[in-house]
Amino acid sequence: MVFHRVPLRAFLYFAKTKLQSSIQSQERINLVIGNESADLDSLTSAVLYAYMRSHIPPRNAFSPTYVPVLNIPASDIAIRPEFDVLFSHANISAEDLITLDDLPTSSDALPPKSTQWILVDHNKLQGALGQLYSTRVHGVIDHHEEENTVPRDTDPEPRIVEKSASCTSLVVRYFKDDWNILANSPSFSRANNAQEDSLNDDNDDSDDNNDADSEGWDAEIAKMAIASVLIDTSNMTSETKVERVDRAAASYLEVKILRSSNNPEAWDRTEYYEELDKAKKDISNLPLADILRKDYKEWTEGNRKLGISSVVKPLDFLKDKAWNESSVQEEKSVFGKAMEDFAHARDLDIFAITTHSTLSEGNYKRELFLQSRENTVDAVSSFEKDATDELGLELLRSISSGDPHVEGEEYVWQRAWLQKDVSKSRKQIAPLLRGSMQTHSGTL
Repeated sequence: MVFHRVPLRAFLYFAKTKLQSSIQSQERINLVIGNESADLDSLTSAVLYAYMRSHIPPRNAFSPTYVPVLNIPASDIAIRPEFDVLFSHANISAEDLITLDDLPTSSDALPPKSTQWILVDHNKLQGALGQLYSTRVHGVIDHHEEENTVPRDTDPEPRIVEKSASCTSLVVRYFKDDWNILANSPSFSRANNAQEDSLNDDNDDSDDNNDADSEGWDAEIAKMAIASVLIDTSNMTSETKVERVDRAAASYLEVKILRSSNNPEAWDRTEYYEELDKAKKDISNLPLADILRKDYKEWTEGNRKLGISSVVKPLDFLKDKAWNESSVQEEKSVFGKAMEDFAHARDLDIFAITTHSTLSEGNYKRELFLQSRENTVDAVSSFEKDATDELGLELLRSISSGDPHVEGEEYVWQRAWLQKDVSKSRKQIAPLLRGSMQTHSGTL
C-alpha cells in the first residue's frame, strides 16, 4: 500500500503518535537514536534517517515505522540555543521532537522484543537504555571509533562506521537514492495500511501534494541536515576534518535548498552557519552545571565511569563562572570544587573537559582539564604520559593554583593543559582515556 508524503513537522507528529500507540499495544517499533550529548549532528542524523526510512521502508523491515529519539529529556533542549536556529529554518519546534520523556521508564511498558534500535552518531548504546536494549541494536551509521558492539549483519538496516566530520553526511549519502525517489514521486511510499491511514488521517491536506510542496519540504529537511554539516566542518573550512563525503553531502543539500527557492540568491550558507555558530557559543547566561552537561558524554569501563564535557569557551571562562557562582570566595579551590561537585553527582571516576574556542586574533585554541579519584590515578597518569606528545599538551598550573595534584576528600588528581594539536577533539581524546582505563583495569 502507499501513503502520501508529508512534511517534516507532520512526520514528527505521526512518529510521536505511533510511538505512543505502540507502547500501549506493544506493537513492533523501530527507534533511531543519537548519542547522549544530543548535539545537532545526533538530532539531524536521527530525524533524517527516520523520515526517509518511514517513507520508503525495506520490504523486510522489523516495522515500517521509524521513530527518531533525541537522547535527552525535553527540558534539556532549552540549553541548546542552536536548536532554535535550526527549528526556524526547518519549520519545526521543540515540542515536535521525541525525547527520553516520551519513552517509558520500565521495559515492561516497552518490551525489548517489541523494539529494534538503530544508532546514529554513536555505535554503542550507553547508560540505562544500553542496559535494557543493547541486544536489540540492529543498525548503525556513525563516524566515531568502532566499539564492535553492533552485530556485523544488520540487514536490512545499514552498518556503517566511517570517518567523516559529520555523521549526517553519511546519512545523506546512504539515503540519497531514496530521497531522489521520494522527491520525484511525492505521493508514493511503501508501507502498510495502518501507516497509510495514520498519515492520511493526521494530514487532511495530503492529497494536495504537488511538486512545489515536495521541493519545499525537501528544502526544510535539507536546511535541517546541512546545519550539522556546516557546524562540524566550520562551514567546510576545516582542512583536518572535512572528508569527501561531507563535501558531497553539502553540495547535494544545497541543491535541494536552491531548487525550492524563487529567489536562489536569498540562500546564504555562510550566513546560516554564522547564525548557528553564534547561537551555539552563546552560553554566557547558562549556569556552570548546564554548560558542563550541554555537550556531555559518558562511558563505563569495567566498573569505572568516565565523563567528558565539550565546551565552546576556554577554561578561564569556566573558572570565572565558578567563581561568580560560589558562595565561598576562595580562588584556590573554587574551580576544582565545582568540577568535583559535577563529577560526584554523576559518580564519575574520571571527569574531563575539552574546550575549543577562537581567540580575538582569530586563532583556534583547545584546552584539556582532567580530574580523577584515587582508584583511577594510574590510568590518568598513564594517559598524561602517552598523550602529552600526541596531543601537544602543555601544563596550565594556574588552573590548580600552581599545584596540579589537588588533595581532597574524593578527587585527588587534577590537571589542565593547553592542547597545541588543535585537530584532536573529544572524538580522539575519549578513546585514549578509555584505553588507559582498560590497560590499568587491574588497579581499579
